[in-house]
Amino acid sequence: MTASSDYVPPKVWTWNKASGGRFASINRPIAGPTHEKELPVGRHPLQLYSLGTPNGVKVTIMLEELLALGHAGAEYDAWLIRISEGDQFSSGFVEINPNSKIPALLDRSGPTPIRIFESGAILVHLAEKFGAFLPQDPAARAETLSWLFWQMGSAPFLGGGFGHFYAYAPTKIEYAIDRYAMEVKRQMDVLDRRLADNAFLAGPDYTIADMAVWPWYGQLAKGLLYNAGEFLDVESYRNVNRWSEALFARQPVQRGRMVNRVTGDPSSQLHERHEAGDFDTRTQDKIAPAT
Repeated sequence: MTASSDYVPPKVWTWNKASGGRFASINRPIAGPTHEKELPVGRHPLQLYSLGTPNGVKVTIMLEELLALGHAGAEYDAWLIRISEGDQFSSGFVEINPNSKIPALLDRSGPTPIRIFESGAILVHLAEKFGAFLPQDPAARAETLSWLFWQMGSAPFLGGGFGHFYAYAPTKIEYAIDRYAMEVKRQMDVLDRRLADNAFLAGPDYTIADMAVWPWYGQLAKGLLYNAGEFLDVESYRNVNRWSEALFARQPVQRGRMVNRVTGDPSSQLHERHEAGDFDTRTQDKIAPAT
């Protein structure tokens, strides 16, 4: 373990646009819009503005699960927000989410549109709106919300911590990678112990807690995040792997992973989703120009 460093923090930090690695062009220390642009609006009650990252996938899985249950009111338009190009800083997006992070949802089903931002808040809104995937029993509801907010508090260590320093930082910093790898493995152990005696995170029933945790930790267990499966020895978390495979086998989960996705096999990318038939006709392998 090397501990040497030539960096001495200044008395007052100043913004250096050249820093930040892969995300230097969009990271900034101030909020608010950078340009004027209205968001598109489709014909469905729910308008989702997102990208197929783990945070975005939580919501599209939930919407596809609701539709699979027969909730016609959960039909939605999913519009692509390319965060690498700064779409999240448009005036229209900032109006829905002042924090400029995906996903953001506009619920237009009532007389006055309701904005909801932060993925956990969106999941709770949809669960309460449709009476699904959030138990009514007080104890089961508390367990579900506890694991939902566990994810909200834990995933930044996985994504912004481990993922950034392991996969995206311009230089490999041993201390940072070791620090966050240790925490991610501790979190995986938390999940593995919970799932040793429970089919799902909140107990015997599939809930929004599973939908929130799976895109981060379930995909990590399958080696789908940061090419870090071997490094983190994810196969050793057998209960997490069992749970991850069970969710991955669900058609709504597979469909939810495709929506607003811009990486991977073109057949797995549905940049925008406006109706169920888009999964059969609008994936990138079917609409992208031949090369």
